[in-house]
Amino acid sequence: MTLRPAELSKATGPVIPPTTSLPEITFKAVLLSVVLAALLAAANAYLGLFAGMTVSASIPAAVMSMAILRAFRRSNILENNIVQTAASSGEALAAGVIFTVPGLLLLGYWKAVEYWPTLLLALIGGLLGVIFTIPLRRALILEARLQFPEGVATAEVLKVGAALEARVGGNVWTLVAGALLSGAVKFGESGLRLWHEAAEATVQIRQAPVYGGLNLSPALLAVGFIIGLNTALVVCAGGALSWMFLLPFYGFVWGIPEGSTGLTAAKAIWSGHLRYVGIGAMLVGGLWTLVQIRGPIWASLRRLASSYRGAGLSSAAVDGHASLPRTERDASWPWILGSFLVVLVPMTWLYWTVVGSPLIGLGMVLVMASAAFLFSAVAAYMAGLVGSSSNPVSGVTIATLMLASTLLVLALGMGHPLGPAAALMISAVVCCAAAMGGDNLQDLKTGHLVGATPWKQQVMQVVGVGTGAVVLAPVLSLLEAKYGIGPTTADHRHALAAPQATLMASVAQGMFGGGVPWGWVILGAAFAIAAILFDRRLLRQGAAFRIPVLALALGMYLPLKLSATILGGGLIAHWATRQRRLNQGAQESRRGLLFAAGLVTGESLMGILLAIPVALSTVWPSLGGDPLALYDAPPLGPWPGLVLVGFVAWLLYRAATHGAGKVREVRSEKR
Repeated sequence: MTLRPAELSKATGPVIPPTTSLPEITFKAVLLSVVLAALLAAANAYLGLFAGMTVSASIPAAVMSMAILRAFRRSNILENNIVQTAASSGEALAAGVIFTVPGLLLLGYWKAVEYWPTLLLALIGGLLGVIFTIPLRRALILEARLQFPEGVATAEVLKVGAALEARVGGNVWTLVAGALLSGAVKFGESGLRLWHEAAEATVQIRQAPVYGGLNLSPALLAVGFIIGLNTALVVCAGGALSWMFLLPFYGFVWGIPEGSTGLTAAKAIWSGHLRYVGIGAMLVGGLWTLVQIRGPIWASLRRLASSYRGAGLSSAAVDGHASLPRTERDASWPWILGSFLVVLVPMTWLYWTVVGSPLIGLGMVLVMASAAFLFSAVAAYMAGLVGSSSNPVSGVTIATLMLASTLLVLALGMGHPLGPAAALMISAVVCCAAAMGGDNLQDLKTGHLVGATPWKQQVMQVVGVGTGAVVLAPVLSLLEAKYGIGPTTADHRHALAAPQATLMASVAQGMFGGGVPWGWVILGAAFAIAAILFDRRLLRQGAAFRIPVLALALGMYLPLKLSATILGGGLIAHWATRQRRLNQGAQESRRGLLFAAGLVTGESLMGILLAIPVALSTVWPSLGGDPLALYDAPPLGPWPGLVLVGFVAWLLYRAATHGAGKVREVRSEKR
């Protein structure tokens, strides 16, 4: 589930006229694009594995780009737009990769993250997402005139930065301060191991454990702040349902596992049984998302067909491309078709090596390309309607996984040991393409509003995809070595949950006859159906509060300690919004968003940096397993973390309400 800022502002027409030619793809812009795409892709990979969510990179990248490029004598808004385009592409690709590729580890198909297959899956999926959305730009942005809310918001940030450069520096320091603070907290907790990562405990009533916990993570506070109180409350409600209702219920009926007590028993019950409730809910939620957008799916396909008929493939159409205004020039058709055919060759080879049959490998490529084409268009249309937040990446990946598994069962047979991995590799490419589809159109909308050249943005989207594909495999390897991915083990007691990847692996195993506890999956599906029905009733009544079923399902899967901290961030956002409204200072709310983005970025990057010494210790055993750790067991308990997270929460509230008091004072003086 990809999460984006909800606060948007209205945009005016293009800043740069079509006849004006300012430098866009410059050396400094490309260099900065590569650096930010790599950093933000890595940060979102960590966050997605940790909390099951990613956050938008467009606005933070735009602010950082403006702050850095203003140090040069010649820079302009189009260069800034190029940088945020590439950086957000790296972030979107990270979502597609972490939702699927770790599933190959969880299936046991890979013993460790393999670089070249991961690179191919990410690169080809990302490139297909770029290629398939090029013909949609004119149909969805110019003809359909969809809103593309995040694209409009990013354009406004670029316009404000171009007009008020002095404010950009202050805003970027807000982001940097958040990053430094959260990075320092992560270093003390996970690097030096001075305190626990969470405050959690259980109380056993007869044979039923009752659990409560709070993760001491500034990044999770920031995630809750970004998504807002409604979604944060639903996520936490899902966690409470699993951990505070189903967990004691299981204990009363079946007891706790032998030889375990307290937290150990609670986590064993969740890992062996209750997490499948969340998986069942996510499965129904993803499919329901597709049902909801069946109208936009057909509309998108009709518009795509119209754009093909309107553009044509004749030489006259290709020659006429150069006569179009600068702001209307997309990548030409020979490049689109040629790139599409080229990327299919390595994918055919990879699938062939997995299943050992060239015919089945070619069939897998056809299924992958068809699904990627369909769902890239779906994601692009949904981004235009309600934003990239509603990009149904999990849902389309599950649908692809089930379709691919069904076809592979017919080709390979039920119970084939390579079947789940083969199906997951098809889904990985489709997931990356769908994640890129929505992000690409948002960026092209931003470019349309500021007067950018579309084909140059499309080139930089490819640069962002290439950068993300190169860095994501090493990042996954580092995170797996330091923290572990999936269920906790004796070696990795604080493993990254990777909820979407675990869901995909479980579905693939179940389709090929694996030992999935379907009773718990069906229970989760029933909860999801009930939530959908209740949400439909709220919709009919016009209620402001809604129940996004995927948010509820994610909360049911995640440990309660994570969703409780996310709720804390949502409450901060609610209180800050209320305070700004009382003081009529809502125009200053962007500083809180940037501080939250800094908290996410700093903790995520520090988490990756702390994994490097652990990875090096496998080469030089003399370093020890975790050379930075001062203690095997944190000596200070959770208390320093509680104090620091409370301090961060206060700073986040102050940043979000910055300027509100001044507005009130000015209004009082006028009276």
